[in-house]
Amino acid sequence: MAQQVTEEQILYANILNKGMVVGLIGLVVTFIIYGAGIMEPMIPLAQVQNYWVMPVQYYLAASGIHAGWAWLGRLGYGDMLNFLPIALLSLLTIVCYLAILPGLIRKKDTAYVVLVIVEVLVLTVAASGILGSGGH
Repeated sequence: MAQQVTEEQILYANILNKGMVVGLIGLVVTFIIYGAGIMEPMIPLAQVQNYWVMPVQYYLAASGIHAGWAWLGRLGYGDMLNFLPIALLSLLTIVCYLAILPGLIRKKDTAYVVLVIVEVLVLTVAASGILGSGGH
């Protein structure tokens, strides 16, 4: 017996697919900008391998880069520009959940409405870094 796919599943998948394509293109474009030297990087490409071996706290101190969302203020550098498509890809789940929420509310699917709202809140708080545990 084949299981039927819901309109919410299709909407979620379509948004996820389009977002993935945009994110992938963004990654390629921003890497080309960085690799070709179109925009000056914070860390020159020739020196990147020296930073890869450092623990994160030493990397941040040596590079002058701050953890969290500080990269937003440094989008004028080619290597920081790479964070834009990564952030887009990271936010896709939240966007997908918010897109299906109106349909779930309209169907009065209370359990899924609650789950989606809680998931969006958890992901938003985690991404914000307000709890001080952000990994970025």
